[in-house]
Amino acid sequence: MFPGDKILSFFLIAQISIGVMANSFLFMNYIYAFLIQPQLKKPIDSIFMHLTMANIITIVFQSIPEIMSSFGVKRFLDNAGCQTVFYIYRVARGLSICTTSLLSAFQAITISPSHSKWARLKSKLSTWIFPSFLIFWIINLLIYIHIIETVRAKWNFTFIGHGFVHAYCQTRQSGDRHSGSFISVILTRDVLFLAPMIVSSLYMVGLLYRHHRRARHIHSCVLSRQMSPENRATHIILLLAFCFVFFYCCNNFMDIYAYYRPEKDSRLVGITGILSSCYPTFCPFLLMKNTKNIPKLTSCL
Repeated sequence: MFPGDKILSFFLIAQISIGVMANSFLFMNYIYAFLIQPQLKKPIDSIFMHLTMANIITIVFQSIPEIMSSFGVKRFLDNAGCQTVFYIYRVARGLSICTTSLLSAFQAITISPSHSKWARLKSKLSTWIFPSFLIFWIINLLIYIHIIETVRAKWNFTFIGHGFVHAYCQTRQSGDRHSGSFISVILTRDVLFLAPMIVSSLYMVGLLYRHHRRARHIHSCVLSRQMSPENRATHIILLLAFCFVFFYCCNNFMDIYAYYRPEKDSRLVGITGILSSCYPTFCPFLLMKNTKNIPKLTSCL
């Protein structure tokens, strides 16, 4: 194993270990709150649970093939394995963008002033969460059926040409004629969910700025530094949205570069995999800042 492969393997192992443990711990915390302390549960907690679940699936199905490949394991996945792993990974990654967009919009409506036109939607928010989850699953399950039709095991490890290449998988050359329409559908999905995420984030930034200006005039310096739970949650969600957009754009740029690069590089594929798992790995640590049950659950364990 070359030094570069060792470094890549270290990052992949560290990422899957930290990411899965952190997301699982946070998921257990929400389960604990739902079962032991139902009086403390909030509608937004179900969105957090759905996001952590999507994070775990994304990290596992992205990292394990890359780790096995970095250790030189050959023929780890056959055609059915490639189609299953790649399909589940892409669906989970699609759920991540949909859930983060829902989370951003949910919080923007929640903190909107009572005189705002969004205020009348507050009473309906909790009833929209689970139907939204169902729609997200249906959309992503249908979009990525194309992967089952085009992905196969990579028997030729010196593949040259346009196409997506994973650690053990590659796209069929016969599927290139449909790749344009597939990419158009993906871009449409991304725009439909990234646009509300960005707009709601900018809206929350404006609300927080106006609130800060009012608090500076009304309260003393000590009181103005005390952040309400709503504002704290808003800051966390803004950080989540920013991190998602940053890592998602970087990963998409690397995907496009790897797709059109004639000669495929396994290290480039590994770097792309690390980028795609950065957001799911960092996400639970941001959410823990807004979770009050973490100290209680830690002492209980």
